[in-house]
Amino acid sequence: MSVRSVIAVLGVLAVVGLLVFGLASKGSSGVEVGDMAPSSAMPRLEGGGDGSLASYRGKWVLVNFWASWCPPCRAEAPALEEFQRRRRGPGFTVLGIDSRDLSGDGRAFVRRYGLSYPQLRDANGDASHDYGTTGLPESYLVDPRGVVRLHAVGPVDEEYLRDEVESLLPKEKS
Repeated sequence: MSVRSVIAVLGVLAVVGLLVFGLASKGSSGVEVGDMAPSSAMPRLEGGGDGSLASYRGKWVLVNFWASWCPPCRAEAPALEEFQRRRRGPGFTVLGIDSRDLSGDGRAFVRRYGLSYPQLRDANGDASHDYGTTGLPESYLVDPRGVVRLHAVGPVDEEYLRDEVESLLPKEKS
């Protein structure tokens, strides 16, 4: 291959790379830290009407997208429940959003892991799309004004909840 051919191939690859990068960046509609969190109404997983993130305005909310068929979601569920039990109160809650799942399977998951925090149902993945999630689980810490302060792709564990999430929350009163 001549030097001219190599330069031509590299030039074409550079142009293609820039096009792919541009399309990927333009297509990325995910919520980023500093953005207002979407607050679409969704049905409550256990029934009884709708709920939304807007219902929790004035509180810190850890929004957690999950599904019963997701092994990493099963792995993180005990840590989220323990964190909720320790931190719940007038200023904080975890809010679970069961995404692209069957209602019965989602309710069984909540019972199996003894989840005490509120759960919404995102049957078709519309809320997941609004947030720009790339998979499950994903979590977003939203401040009392509705601004995303932290985003975790993949499962969270006790260390992450303690070091990243709790460090942003107001200190508990003794």
